[in-house]
Amino acid sequence: MSGAIFRDAWGIPHLRADGPRELARLQGLVTARDRGWQIEVERHRAQGASASFLGAGELPWDVLVRRARIADTARRCFARLEERDPETADWIRAYVTGVNEGLHGHDAPEFARAGVLPGRWEPWTPLAVWLSTHLLFAGFPAKLWRDHAAARLGADAVGLFATDGPGTSGSNGWLVAGERTVTGQGVIAGDPHRFIEDPGVYQQIRLSCPEFDVVGLAVSGVPGIAHFGHTGTVAWAITNAMADYQDLYRERLRRTGAGMEALGPDGVWRRAARHTETVEVAGEDAVEVEVVETERGPVVIGGPEGLDGGVPESGGPPLAVALRYPPRVTGDLGFGALLPLLRARSVADVDRAADLWAEPVNVVLAADTEGGTLHRVAGRVPVRSDANRVRLVPAWEPGHEWRGWHEPPRAGLDEGVAVMANQRGPAAPLGVEFAPPHRARRIAALLARRGRWSAADMAAIHTDTHLASAAPLLDHLAALNAPDLTGPASAVRSRLLAWDRHMDAGSADAAAFAALRGAVVRRLAAEPALAAAATPPPYPDVFRPWLALVPRIGFALEHLLAAKDLFGIDRPAVVRAALEEVAAAPPAGVWGDTHRLAPWRALPPEDPREEPGLSGDHDCVLCTSAVPGITDLAARGPAARYVWDLARREDSRWVVPHGASGRPGSPHHRDQQPLWLAGDLAPVLTDWAQLTKETDV
Repeated sequence: MSGAIFRDAWGIPHLRADGPRELARLQGLVTARDRGWQIEVERHRAQGASASFLGAGELPWDVLVRRARIADTARRCFARLEERDPETADWIRAYVTGVNEGLHGHDAPEFARAGVLPGRWEPWTPLAVWLSTHLLFAGFPAKLWRDHAAARLGADAVGLFATDGPGTSGSNGWLVAGERTVTGQGVIAGDPHRFIEDPGVYQQIRLSCPEFDVVGLAVSGVPGIAHFGHTGTVAWAITNAMADYQDLYRERLRRTGAGMEALGPDGVWRRAARHTETVEVAGEDAVEVEVVETERGPVVIGGPEGLDGGVPESGGPPLAVALRYPPRVTGDLGFGALLPLLRARSVADVDRAADLWAEPVNVVLAADTEGGTLHRVAGRVPVRSDANRVRLVPAWEPGHEWRGWHEPPRAGLDEGVAVMANQRGPAAPLGVEFAPPHRARRIAALLARRGRWSAADMAAIHTDTHLASAAPLLDHLAALNAPDLTGPASAVRSRLLAWDRHMDAGSADAAAFAALRGAVVRRLAAEPALAAAATPPPYPDVFRPWLALVPRIGFALEHLLAAKDLFGIDRPAVVRAALEEVAAAPPAGVWGDTHRLAPWRALPPEDPREEPGLSGDHDCVLCTSAVPGITDLAARGPAARYVWDLARREDSRWVVPHGASGRPGSPHHRDQQPLWLAGDLAPVLTDWAQLTKETDV
């Protein structure tokens, strides 16, 4: 094998090799060198072994991963690739070879701090990393919340608390066809919203060999460029389709000596697979986990004796919950699409590659230099009863089986534009809850303001901070009787009614609005009418974010304030009391003082520093998500920004929240953060003469 590593001014790797297999090895090698600690954390998380060096706080995740059979599913999917797509399997093996070469003797300081050495990757490890990264991506725990809300507050609560999307989701993407650009060629832009990690989940990279030359955003630990790429003649991007493709089944289990049985929909008890695994925990005793799998899928909650500690839910029969998800059923994760994407030359090629995709389910936009465009859903969504999509369903009752797969929907462009922001769009028939329409409508409105667009114009859309979802709360403020308010409260009310509704970091009015919103959320959560939902069921801690009442109210506040009735709660009185509370102790500064970046790190930094203040909010195009009623800190936001120009690839732009390197102390560890904060983008360099050759490999 032969190849070379080049770097641009931002330390972004540009890799050149003789063929796809050699290039995969090189990608694995440079990923391990740049991000060895990061990908080793992900390997341990994918195998349910992160608590062994990160401590007991990671135990709930490790237990879920073991119970969900993530590693075993990855092995199955890789075995299927070896059987049906040996070229892709061999390509992944080459990537893993490179990773192991790069990890050998790795000197990242985090390994010494955690007291762990780099381990060895197996050919199926990248698939396990992908599965682990996206296990909760479709939000199946929302079904636990719907069951809980309906049981405690009544069936109407399910709709009242629908945010038209879980508060954890969000990405923007838009395509402007050549008829609407200054060059006559298409432009694709957007920003995936995920938990902001340090190092970031997306790795800027270029992969070049005689067969293809692609720039894009790779997921660290996974070969190729799955989500966002530009081959020179075609570019593509994705957002979460918000499709529902994971089911939860209530299971009835019973022990039979050393074995176990589950009751099926035909009334017959059938043997369930069962074994135990040991999870090591740093500084504490190891934990033994019982792993059970029925004909529906792996049991991720409870068991024959019920929930943890043997507590049955609501005094009913012992509860066990099985998860059914497509790769576990089919043995196919969709990695057969990765090489065809790299080789794509047209939207037709991207379209054929998307047919091979499985999980997660995405909306794909693509454009090529011949004027072709693509707007479609990609991924597997099972055909089954509507009840499966909404809540937990009983495994022992007929009618909840999977009956094939939905045909992925397609859509066109509207006046030369397509916008995807997790709203109800082409994927509407496949989902239950979607993101509020505000981001999508705002992007479409901004694009409509100009007849022709260029790649350089797109950064202004990325950074728009208008908050349309503020309207219901401001409407309640406007309806208050001003003479009934104290002087300070009346002044705050007047300020907010005159506010431009932009969540800018330097805005004192945005800070006042956020304070009012948080006070309203907390007061609603304290209302006796909602008390029954305040205590979550005793599910494992990993599911608690979906079951906590305050965040649920925070993300559904727009609907809760606008609904015709809310369990008899006097909402004007709640808003008035919250306004007086904020007026008595107003925010001392501006929105960016409290709305700060809160990136996830496996280990706390050795040199902690105050993270930067941010503009934006959950329903802004600049989606930097706080949790109203809990914290103004933003753990989620744009994990990257990109602009793909089909006229000249070198006019494309991109940026990540931190930098290209995962090594603390590297000059490229945080050098892109000033750009990211300002809404600026770095150029995508494609001229090899402008790059610095690092080494031949």
